[in-house]
Amino acid sequence: MANKPRIAVFASGNGSNFQAIADAIQNGELHAELVLVVTDKPQAYVVERAQKMGIEPFAFNPAEYGSKAMYEEMLKGKLLNHGVEWIVLAGFMRLIGPMLLSAFENRIVNIHPSALPAFPGKDAIGQTLAAGAELAGVTVHFVDAGMDTGSIIAQETFPVAGRGRAEVEDQIHAIEHRLYPATLQQLFSR
Repeated sequence: MANKPRIAVFASGNGSNFQAIADAIQNGELHAELVLVVTDKPQAYVVERAQKMGIEPFAFNPAEYGSKAMYEEMLKGKLLNHGVEWIVLAGFMRLIGPMLLSAFENRIVNIHPSALPAFPGKDAIGQTLAAGAELAGVTVHFVDAGMDTGSIIAQETFPVAGRGRAEVEDQIHAIEHRLYPATLQQLFSR
């Protein structure tokens, strides 16, 4: 691929998936240019991670805007000014609204810590364990207007039996950090 796609990673927390993506780019495993990190939590650790990697972090407080449409209009301008082609959600805890969905149609990807369509939304690991599910997993999917309802791009599962929450979380993070960059590379190579 001659031109590397320009991506923005959206995150709300620690940023371990951001780090995995940034590391994959640095190691040459993911051919993309990470031009912006967006967070709705100005104190999130992902801001520090981005700064350490020399990637511009952009933190905003949604409460400072009158509506989702207003902050998405601002984000759209920021993304377009940076020439962003793909939005990669990595623990971003807000639904994407119509403004960004239309501006980046079929170019917004998310990772979710369950084998969708099972256990969408918050605390998917807790939902998986509470339901006594046989399998836990990780799903990479396109983003649509619903909660974790977009078309599945990649998915990996593993048996839950005999594992506590911490062990399941560790396994999920290990899969995420490997699966997300690899799936993005496949997607960008199409």
